[in-house]
Amino acid sequence: MAKKKQKGRKIRTEFRKKYETRTRDKDLTKVYQGDEEVEDLDQTQRVSGKGEFTRKRTIIGEVVEGDETGFAVQLSIDESLCLKGRVLSVHGRDSHVAGEDGKLYRCAIRRLLKSLATEQRHVVAAGDRVLIRPGTGDQAWIERIEPRTGVISRTSRQRRHVIVANVDQLLIVSSAAEPVLKPNLIDRFLITAEKCGIQPVICINKVDLVDPAALQPIVGTYAQIGYRVLLVSAENGKGIEELQEVVFGKQSAVAGQSGVGKSTLLNLIEPGLELRVRTVSSENQKGRHTTTAAQLIPLARGGYVVDTPGIRQFQLWDVAPAELAQFMPDVRPYVSHCRYPDCTHRHEDSCAVKDAVADGWMDPRRYESYCHLFES
Repeated sequence: MAKKKQKGRKIRTEFRKKYETRTRDKDLTKVYQGDEEVEDLDQTQRVSGKGEFTRKRTIIGEVVEGDETGFAVQLSIDESLCLKGRVLSVHGRDSHVAGEDGKLYRCAIRRLLKSLATEQRHVVAAGDRVLIRPGTGDQAWIERIEPRTGVISRTSRQRRHVIVANVDQLLIVSSAAEPVLKPNLIDRFLITAEKCGIQPVICINKVDLVDPAALQPIVGTYAQIGYRVLLVSAENGKGIEELQEVVFGKQSAVAGQSGVGKSTLLNLIEPGLELRVRTVSSENQKGRHTTTAAQLIPLARGGYVVDTPGIRQFQLWDVAPAELAQFMPDVRPYVSHCRYPDCTHRHEDSCAVKDAVADGWMDPRRYESYCHLFES
């Protein structure tokens, strides 16, 4: 979606609810103690109103529509005092940023920036392109987040959790065993990639632990849809060279459940990386959380990979049930042939999608995955 901007205007915008001023006490003689956030304002930025009305504030900035940062406005700043940078990782209130001057900075977020109302859980994500204002030593402040593309998000606590930004490829890592392959989780990642316009690549690790013939049905299904599937083994090196060719020169996010071997594969792709790895639990065959924060890693042969924390659930963000079919390439061709324009493809008569499943043109497991996602 194209962006529309209006530069240098005074804009009345929403702020996070937690910065709302308390309503006045009955003691009218009590002196109001100012919020520390006011220190970040200048003469053109003010707080006014009482109680819930103080969630609005006048700032100087640009109106932005269709921007993946999640902000309705972009703050105007003095760019002559700033450096361009790329966020490598986020740890609580601190973000590690690689500056264009070749230095690494430990950055805090400008208080006015993190006060702006947004649907996101966190303001900054790994992969963000930012403008930073250097301070003393390696200290700096993130003054502005540049417009994003290629954003991988999920729903967390009813809000948007941006896992990584500015990538053009999603490497979906699963395992043939230990832990078991979860096609439904792969489907969720594929839908997210389709929605964001990111190239997905499915990578099945630990193929040395199973009979290769057992993987042919699932591999065939995804390949027939048009997705690239790599069969690799970190144990014996199978498929590692092909995986290297896939990620070099790309901006890739590596995602998957805990224990599938994401960090192990990255250590093989980039020798000397030495990311921490752990074995799968022998009690429940589930992975142990080793990577605790998304980390952007430059590759010696060009490009970046972002190692993301392992997850066991991936709840889709901003996908309505009626939109689900358009993000599944094997379902999409049949939608327009259904009898009813608002067909949900589950219980209606004369449904072309159900007919395709019955006639063998569509994989039954993929249809079951669609129904499950529609209900959830």
